Amino acid sequence: MSAVSTPPVTPTPARRDAEATKAAILKAARYLLARHAHADITLKAVAERAGVSPPLILKYFGNKDALFARVMSFETDAAALLAAPLEELGPHMVRHVLVSQSEQGADPLLRIVFAPLHGEQGDILRANFRTQVTDRLTDRLTGPDAGLRAELAVATLLGLGVMYGIARGTEVRASTVDALVDRYAPAVQAHLTL
Repeated sequence: MSAVSTPPVTPTPARRDAEATKAAILKAARYLLARHAHADITLKAVAERAGVSPPLILKYFGNKDALFARVMSFETDAAALLAAPLEELGPHMVRHVLVSQSEQGADPLLRIVFAPLHGEQGDILRANFRTQVTDRLTDRLTGPDAGLRAELAVATLLGLGVMYGIARGTEVRASTVDALVDRYAPAVQAHLTL
């Protein structure tokens, strides 16, 4: 009786999760945009950081300009940041900034801090930030000085984001998200409600 021989099994390459890949590319592009001038960032650098090939970036985004148009948009981030009733918005916003940085490695607002590095692209970043974040928040506020109050609330959040993500404050980073929300959210909420 002869033994049945079977050909060796060649593993099938794992299929790439398109949404996870796109998210990795966007995260890599955001990271680089926060550290380098737009003109100095290559698709190759984004691809290396994301662990993909440059042609894959082209497949998903078309070209560098289309990729960075997505990175320079705050639309999705603003939707998540502002997704709470006005009376609970301060704590929600603070928690969202902290959880985004601590668990996802990305701040929903912080890339605006680097707008001066990007020349004309920085102007696009500022315009998007204004219309997609501060103007949208302003529209939700009632009472006097809504625009000023919205900008001050966002400035307060940016300060927290800088201390947590850029300055890496040891006391801030050693605190729990809940403790930081309890301490910091009232300062944000004070600008939102009268």
